[in-house]
Amino acid sequence: MARGQFYLDKANGKLAGVCAGIADYSGVDVLWIRIAAVLLTLMVSFITIPIYIGAALAAQKRPASLYNEAEEDRMLRRMDKARNRNRYRSELSDMDRRVAEIEARYGSSNARLAAEIDSLR
Repeated sequence: MARGQFYLDKANGKLAGVCAGIADYSGVDVLWIRIAAVLLTLMVSFITIPIYIGAALAAQKRPASLYNEAEEDRMLRRMDKARNRNRYRSELSDMDRRVAEIEARYGSSNARLAAEIDSLR
């Protein structure tokens, strides 16, 4: 998931923070970005080295106040809880609807079954 502008992530970077910045920007794990960079360097005869240096010189460092990891983690946990809560509510209301349909279909035609369902409540 992209966050807007690309920044160098020197706090999590190994050299200049380009791979960490790409990982942060794209939402892909930094390990996969680094592996891809090494493979590209080996396979495409070192053309990625000048591109890496150019990106390191051209891009800005990520501002420290842009987003705080602890705040972001708390926000993501809250979003997951809200998403799960909404999903559970939806599933429960769907189950309630199906049970009501079953009660309406079988309860009206079978008095004994309707009595048993009422006794379960």
